[in-house]
Amino acid sequence: MDSVTITSAWVAGWAVNRSVPPPVVEPWGYRIDVGLSGHVFRHVLPEPDEPSVRKLCETVTEPGAWLKVLAPPERVAEWITPGWTVPDDPGHLMFHALRRSAPPTAPAGYTVGTQTRDGVFRVRVTAPDGSPAARGQISATGHGGANHGATAVVDQVETWENHRRRGLGRLVMRTLETAAAEAGAATGVLAATRDGLGLYTSLGWRRQGPLTGVVRGTGHRG
Repeated sequence: MDSVTITSAWVAGWAVNRSVPPPVVEPWGYRIDVGLSGHVFRHVLPEPDEPSVRKLCETVTEPGAWLKVLAPPERVAEWITPGWTVPDDPGHLMFHALRRSAPPTAPAGYTVGTQTRDGVFRVRVTAPDGSPAARGQISATGHGGANHGATAVVDQVETWENHRRRGLGRLVMRTLETAAAEAGAATGVLAATRDGLGLYTSLGWRRQGPLTGVVRGTGHRG
C-alpha cells in the first residue's frame, strides 16, 4: 500500500474507533477533532515536507494540538518550531493481509469476551480473578484502494503489565483479524508504538514507514 492510501484508511478507522467526527480533508492531509483536554485535535500529514510542517507549527498555537507526520522523528525535529515537542516514542504505520484463522486458546483461567457496537469490534480478556488482562478493537473503513479491498483499522491493543508474556497480545490480535476478515475486510492497518512493533512484526504485519507524533504544549500519546 502507498502512504496516501494507508493513511486515508488509518485516519478513517481511527476516528471510528475513538468515536470522534470523521476526518476533514485539508491541503496537507487530514484534520481530526478529538476534543480531549490534552488532545484537542490532530493534523495528519501523509506526504510531509518542511514548509508544510513549519507552516502548521506556526499557525496552530493551541496546547494539546497534535501533528502525526509520516517521516522519521529526527527529520521532523528539524522542521518544528519552538513550543512543539517530539515525544520519545517513535511510531510506525503498518499493514497486513487479513485472513480467517482460529485464534489461539486462552491460557487457563482467562476468558475472552467480544462485543460489536457503533461499527467497532472489541475484544476483552479477563484474568482468573476477574480483572482486565488485555484488550483491543478494530473497525472497518472501506478505504483500501483498487488492489487491497476494504480495510480495517486496529486500535488500542494493550496487555496489562502483570499479564504479559502469556500470549494474550497474540490472542487479541488474531481474534481481531479474524473478525475483520469475516466481515469482508481484506487489509488491516494500524499505528504501532515501539513496544508493540515486535508483536505485530511476529504476526506478519509489514511496516509501511515511520509515524512521528508532535505535540504542542502538554499532551498525551495518541
